[in-house]
Amino acid sequence: MKKLVLIRHGQSTWNKENRFTGWTDVNLSEQGVEEARKAGKLMKSEGFKFKIAYTSYLTRAIKTLWLVLEEMDMMYIPEKKSWRLNEKHYGELQGLNKSETAAKYGDEQVLLWRRSFDIPPIELNENDPRSPRLDPRFADVDPKDLPMTESLKDVIDRMIPYWISDIKPSLQEHAEILVAAHGNSLRALVMHLKNMSREEILEFNIPTGVPYVFEFDDQMNLLKDYFIGDPEEIKKLMEQVANQGKSK
Repeated sequence: MKKLVLIRHGQSTWNKENRFTGWTDVNLSEQGVEEARKAGKLMKSEGFKFKIAYTSYLTRAIKTLWLVLEEMDMMYIPEKKSWRLNEKHYGELQGLNKSETAAKYGDEQVLLWRRSFDIPPIELNENDPRSPRLDPRFADVDPKDLPMTESLKDVIDRMIPYWISDIKPSLQEHAEILVAAHGNSLRALVMHLKNMSREEILEFNIPTGVPYVFEFDDQMNLLKDYFIGDPEEIKKLMEQVANQGKSK
């Protein structure tokens, strides 16, 4: 039996303000810290024994991972970071309030920008201060790989090769691993693992700070997947994510 646990970072300060975040590096909110700690306690009570963990280059995911591992008394395990686990890049939308943007452009257009399979938001100018090519944390990444905007398809194109080359072999070796990342990088992986259609992934929402478990047999065939926690609470949290991009 192999267990892959995915966790979307706890609520960030920009999640709290309902802003498009993308590759902007913001911290966890107080609620986000509590969500991460709660997730760690929950996974400890469920008896998870991780040997290695993966996360992105962004603070909100890294802090979530650290808080989870602290609660589990597992801060000693190795962790690997990759830009390929970063959130979807939202281009010119980064920093804008989602509801205000929906009021300006319409709910349908914002839904396309947020959740369509292959329609990216307006891209950043190459010299924009928000460009990842100006960020020292990505100095070792080939500039041609650093996006100025992305659709979910673009995230899949950078995420799934990393699953195949690094995460999947690690799971085959270690039996239980943890990935702390972001809504869209995790949705990209979920779509791949569950062979979901474009329509299905459009409607699929991952709440912050809730462990999401995938169980595989020893041949890496998916057996089942499930969130850990109260089903009614998780349902409400998923609905909240779905409603973030709607005008008031």
